Amino acid sequence: MDDKNKLKEIVKNKYGKIAVGNNSGCCGSSGDMDYSVFNDDYSKLNGYVSDADLNLGCGIPTEFAGIKKGNTVLDLGCGAGNDVFVARQLVGETGKVIGLDFTEEMITKAKSNNNKLGYDNVEFHLGDIEEMPFDPDSVDVIISNCVLNLVPDKQKAFAEIYRTLKPGGHFCVSDIVVKGEISEELRASAELYAGCVTGAMNENEYIGLIKENGFVDVEIRKSKEIKIPDSMLEIALSRQEIDSFKNSFNGIFSITVTGRKN
Repeated sequence: MDDKNKLKEIVKNKYGKIAVGNNSGCCGSSGDMDYSVFNDDYSKLNGYVSDADLNLGCGIPTEFAGIKKGNTVLDLGCGAGNDVFVARQLVGETGKVIGLDFTEEMITKAKSNNNKLGYDNVEFHLGDIEEMPFDPDSVDVIISNCVLNLVPDKQKAFAEIYRTLKPGGHFCVSDIVVKGEISEELRASAELYAGCVTGAMNENEYIGLIKENGFVDVEIRKSKEIKIPDSMLEIALSRQEIDSFKNSFNGIFSITVTGRKN
């Protein structure tokens, strides 16, 4: 198994455990590793479903997604459906919301949540963001919350986002980026990767990658710095590695980004 697929298996295993209640991770907690510093509060949003909120986000992408009634919306890395159900309130009865996740346990939980709600214009699909099982030019809006940093091939991910959006369609994603560079030694930490940290790209490279894939009107709509306490880093890193981690870049940030397909 190559490194890319090993990373996918690490993430899939961790989030499978989260879905069945055995663990919680990016951006909640991973064993003793608490990532709640990433979270935004969803509880006052229309459409909020507490059973779908596993504390895995780092923003609220629907806040800037410009979702309208009748839209078809795709949520990448939908988990148990937290953002899907919020988006469902925005598209109304005439729209459609699709959730995609590559973890079977998450899809099972999301479908169970939807069965309780009885929405007939909400769907959940098992699949990989790097090879999405959807037709080209098929959705109006794509959202994602603290997931693309976990995708090994982000170039492929944004190419798939572009392919799947209708002409004139747009995306809004919340994600984790860094200012500066994380060393390869630190990137080798599976625990920090699955916890949304070492899979993060440099912010400028991240925005550049989006533009390289043909998107226009790319804009960071919201940014907040994430302070990770030493007590959390000590779960995965030695003292020397923690010092290297802090000295190698100028901060970890949660950003919410929008862009449009011509």
